[in-house]
Amino acid sequence: MEGQIAEWRAYLRRRRAIFSPDVEELESHLRDQVKALVDAGLAPDEAFLVAVKRMGSQDALSREFAREHSERLWKQLVLVNDETGEQGRAEFVETAVAVCVAAAAALAVKVPELFGHPQIGYGDGFYPRNISLLVLPLLAGFFVWKRRTLDLRCLWLALPFVVAALFMNLLPFKPDGHTEVLAALHLPIALWLVVGVAYAGGRWHGTGGRMDFIRFSGELFIYYVLIALGGGVLTAFTGVMFKAIGLDVEWLAEGWLLPCGAAGAVIIGAWLVEAKQSVIENMAPVLTRLFTPLFTAVLLAFLATMVWTGSGIDVKREVLIGFDLLLALVLGLLLYAVSARDPKSPPDAFDVLQFVLVVSALVVDLLALAAIGTRISEFGFSPNRVAALGENLILLVNLGWSAWIYGRFLLGRGSFLALERWQTAYLPVYAVWAGFVAVGFPPLFDYA
Repeated sequence: MEGQIAEWRAYLRRRRAIFSPDVEELESHLRDQVKALVDAGLAPDEAFLVAVKRMGSQDALSREFAREHSERLWKQLVLVNDETGEQGRAEFVETAVAVCVAAAAALAVKVPELFGHPQIGYGDGFYPRNISLLVLPLLAGFFVWKRRTLDLRCLWLALPFVVAALFMNLLPFKPDGHTEVLAALHLPIALWLVVGVAYAGGRWHGTGGRMDFIRFSGELFIYYVLIALGGGVLTAFTGVMFKAIGLDVEWLAEGWLLPCGAAGAVIIGAWLVEAKQSVIENMAPVLTRLFTPLFTAVLLAFLATMVWTGSGIDVKREVLIGFDLLLALVLGLLLYAVSARDPKSPPDAFDVLQFVLVVSALVVDLLALAAIGTRISEFGFSPNRVAALGENLILLVNLGWSAWIYGRFLLGRGSFLALERWQTAYLPVYAVWAGFVAVGFPPLFDYA
């Protein structure tokens, strides 16, 4: 690394033609950046390249140096490295463990089929109820191993999975009942919080640990989508190639490639996020910048159309799910904007846009709640309506207080850190409600 810094220093001095104290000041700043990145877990050579990239935003010559040497950073992003020694062995072991855990997840989704549970279609409901229990415990175990937290806390982490498995498989669900579908949809949300505790590795009670898990979740989603797209292409080409020689391998694609690949990709995606974190700018905040104005425009257009036409919201299960997903996406955009923003920076135009987005989503949530209330007053309570009511009330509290905090920040009366603390502190509310829907709703509504 010292040789790389010397090369960078010589480059700057050569281009400036004369010695300048500015070079010494920039070098001090570069070393601080490198130290911070090394403390975050990067190798020294990776830290140097990333720090030079970041320095490029402050100094034109540093930016030019980074551009000329960008191929080095690109080479750091590939999965295969030629490092030797302790670090190389540690990376090899982590890669091997990730691949083994992914293989275990892939096999786990096939084992129930051997005991008579049909995998294709809804079947007897075993797979929809238990799919998260076949994958997420392995992901949590991978993080327990990686964080070196193999102690009594592991028993507490295992307890929610054991309890969930007992409830999902011992409760007398009625075939294709609403409570069974609600349990299958909400259980992964509740168990994802347990994965977050394993990921944080003892830092869950702090704002920083929870925010890191939020960043990880967004990046994992992006990696998973990319892996899924590649897997879809692989599956399609596999079918075409074998069909060309007169063989139908649809059973292979539907029975093995798709389910096993979907399960294993969760582990591999998590490993990729961990392996390359901090090397390049996270994608979730970048996509947030892109989609925030688009979602804001859509919400404003929807509200304007409702006012213009006088139409109300048609309260059907599919419509409610769509609205809840939309509001969850708005919260996701807010979360990842918060995760990438310097809390000490003053408000800017993007903050105003985020505030408009949150307020628009808050109005849509109020309209949805009014429609749900009208539906309940006309037809009474049902599992779907109560679940939708609870979820929209939880979203209302989150959006309402977020709008209040954001408004105070824009007016210079509050700190942006308050918004970050509020968002991370509110996460368990979603998991607790999802767990109650998955476990409490079936007996509450007589397993209907």
